[in-house]
Amino acid sequence: MQRAAKRDQHDRCEQREQWARGLRRVLVCAAAVPVMLIATGCSSDSGSDDGAGESTKASASESSASPSPTVQAAVYESLPQSCKVLAKKTLEDLVPQAKSGKAGSSDDSSTRGSCSWSSLDNNGVKGSQFRWLNVSLLRFDSDVTRGSGEELAREYFETQVEDARSVSGAKNVKSEPVAGVGDEATAVRYDLKKKEGAFRQETVVARVENVVVTLDYNGAGLAGEKTPSADALDKLAQKAAKEAVAAVTKENGSGGAGTPSSAPSKSASKSASKSPSAGSSKAASSSSSKSASKKS
Repeated sequence: MQRAAKRDQHDRCEQREQWARGLRRVLVCAAAVPVMLIATGCSSDSGSDDGAGESTKASASESSASPSPTVQAAVYESLPQSCKVLAKKTLEDLVPQAKSGKAGSSDDSSTRGSCSWSSLDNNGVKGSQFRWLNVSLLRFDSDVTRGSGEELAREYFETQVEDARSVSGAKNVKSEPVAGVGDEATAVRYDLKKKEGAFRQETVVARVENVVVTLDYNGAGLAGEKTPSADALDKLAQKAAKEAVAAVTKENGSGGAGTPSSAPSKSASKSASKSPSAGSSKAASSSSSKSASKKS
């Protein structure tokens, strides 16, 4: 009986030892699982980072390969001297008593210029004939942020024509396109009553490529003299405008290549800050009209 009891006790001890050894193996395996998961997770993250890096590099490469913005280069790069755009014979017809022209101030003669002439033909007791002429030139450079020189000149051309049509106090306003003067041209005529007498005004606005020519011509019969014919003034003004446009073309030879440019030309930044915008063009034209009236 004692041997049987001892055998049972021995068997129970062996079972407890086996159970303990099994429990230790389970704990060791359980501890190893998180380590494996952590290792696996690190490996996965590392691969993800590499992919993001490659994606960033690809985006940077695509960005650097994107083409720079371009704009059509301005055709004309300079302007003639404003007081020399009209021939002597032309000046004799328009302002017969003018001795010389008066150049307007300009901080960049390659971008803008103007010249005016004044004539008073005194006929004594019969009165006198007054004439005033002004020619202004404005050139636009191409700019990647503002557009091509031609586009900017076209916008300014339209503004100038509209300003000429809407002068305060103007009567009998008429406008018509002018053929054969630059790429586009418009003539505007009107009557203007002032204390000195009845004045007739002729304005011709012409655009050739990226340059706008504005010619103002007015006349009056003073102290009893007859008011000049509107048709006669208009004919002379159109002839002079055509001559001024030809002077711009001649100054630039056959013009530039007009090829696309990825950056503004040398004086583009000057043009952007000095050339009138759509908002300031009207003020410039109004100033010109006031000057014409003051001189008249």
